Amino acid sequence: MKVKKIAIVSLSKGILGEDFVSHEVKLGEERIKNLGINLCYMPNALKGLEYLENHPEKRAEDLINAFSDPTIDMILCSIGGDDTYRLLPYLFENDELKKVINPKIFLGFSDSTINHFMLNKLGVKTFYGQSFLSDVCELSSTMLPYTEYYFKELLTTGKIEKIEPSPVWYDSRSDFSSNAIGTITSSHQNEGFVLLQGSPTFSGKILGGCIDTIYDIFDNTRYKNSPILCERYKLFPSIEEWKGKILLLESSEEKASPEKYRTMIKTLKDYGIFKVISALLIGQPMDRTYESEYIQILKDVIDDESLPIVTNINVGHSLPRCIIPFGVMSHIDVDKQVIEFEY
Repeated sequence: MKVKKIAIVSLSKGILGEDFVSHEVKLGEERIKNLGINLCYMPNALKGLEYLENHPEKRAEDLINAFSDPTIDMILCSIGGDDTYRLLPYLFENDELKKVINPKIFLGFSDSTINHFMLNKLGVKTFYGQSFLSDVCELSSTMLPYTEYYFKELLTTGKIEKIEPSPVWYDSRSDFSSNAIGTITSSHQNEGFVLLQGSPTFSGKILGGCIDTIYDIFDNTRYKNSPILCERYKLFPSIEEWKGKILLLESSEEKASPEKYRTMIKTLKDYGIFKVISALLIGQPMDRTYESEYIQILKDVIDDESLPIVTNINVGHSLPRCIIPFGVMSHIDVDKQVIEFEY
């Protein structure tokens, strides 16, 4: 086993510390224990919604301490949220995070997109696509098989060798109560990776995440000071840094209206990103809501048929979820339905 000890961090929402998720947390703890892996919670990870909302410096402290602890092999985000950007001053003002950074497995998604960009700034390779509460604590009798496969691969080898499509996708869960333990939502046949346009084969290093979170880096509607802080600490890579990369975008549980999705994609176009990246990967939307509208918006706004765009990747807010490595060379072959990684 590559990973011997996992540390849970709550870098955004503090939901993990609330009583109403205790039955889910117990399931996750048992699954980690059954794998023979030690699980620890960083000191502030279980302090609840109100405390962590009021103390972003404590969330930042947990991340610094997790990287500082040589016994910790993997840092796993408890869940996403919406204000991880508030950690920026406590991690970067005096190079606090840079001083302790060293290679560890970091896994999270959704608002944790911000953390991936933070670590990318420091040259750390990360893994995108799953979290503790959303995946390890799944209320079914087991983790979802496709999700579990990639989680176990990461634990045992420290990397992801390749990604293939899930044979099925699931409806999102609406009941998270203890009554739902042992239940599974409806599944549907999945058609695999879909080439929207461009070449079916391409290569590059992948970076990106949740488009809703990325949009907040540029837009102050949700939080007035979000763009200010993100710009101050140069969180989003420069156009020069995006050259040749593959951009991954997946959408949140908010299921943005087509109008908002168009605005978010146009914001990225105005930044100039679509002129320099080598390709675009799109995660399957949750419940496949607005999927056809999103696809049409991508084609219309990007307006460059030579840019490869692959949709229906099982990552992010759809179920089940794979894990995508950021910062390593990837080779995509849509005809063969595979994404391979070169370490």
